[in-house]
Amino acid sequence: MQIPTWPLHDLTLKVLSLASQTAFYQAFGFRLQEQGENHAVLAAGNGPLVTLKQLKRGKPRPPKTAGLFHFALLLPSRESLGAFVRSVSRKSFRFVGASDHIVSESLYFTDEEGNGIEVYADRPRENWNWSDTGIAMDTLPLDLGELAQLPGPNWDGFPVGTRLGHMHLTVGDIDLSQSFYESLGLELTLDWGAYRFLSWDGYHHHVGINLLAGQDAPPVLAESSGLESFSIRRETLPEKGSDPSGIVLSPSKI
Repeated sequence: MQIPTWPLHDLTLKVLSLASQTAFYQAFGFRLQEQGENHAVLAAGNGPLVTLKQLKRGKPRPPKTAGLFHFALLLPSRESLGAFVRSVSRKSFRFVGASDHIVSESLYFTDEEGNGIEVYADRPRENWNWSDTGIAMDTLPLDLGELAQLPGPNWDGFPVGTRLGHMHLTVGDIDLSQSFYESLGLELTLDWGAYRFLSWDGYHHHVGINLLAGQDAPPVLAESSGLESFSIRRETLPEKGSDPSGIVLSPSKI
């Protein structure tokens, strides 16, 4: 059976301080690939690119607005996650928490400007459980000590095989947002009311959406810091632009 091409690729963040955000992502494990006066491009292993764009006269994203909840970096193995745990335990990143989601194990952080970042590893697909209500997921305590004791090389930045595993967005109309993603071919995998998860190809989720900012939360503004866009490449995408095999999505439009 042919394995489908991974659909999620790169993202762009609007930043208030290009220098401090570039320094953060390098310290976090990204490699600087390109540096300009008003932008920087960083790579996680040989996988996703994060482009940082300096906002001119920008403002912090207001509270209780739609936009990025977190972007998630999927590591190629549990051993890689263990190496990451050992590394970050010696650093002072803004750690938000850690969870065992049954299908995956995750650590959560924010960058210098409050953008959420998840770093996770999947459990084997054959151990995922599905039912009529969707995939079995939960938010349970994660044993960081056990992960840290896994054998393997020490952390040296994001390894080859790292992917943009999923995007999780705060939205103002969760039904409308779900319909939009379904129009791109994603299927609902789990409905937790204020949280919904969708995917292609039986993955647990490539997109998460939530109503944490409330129904009809104000949309993303061009002058506000945070997520500008993320890219999807998939041959089966419907026509939503000049190239049906790849689109760039902005949270201000979804």
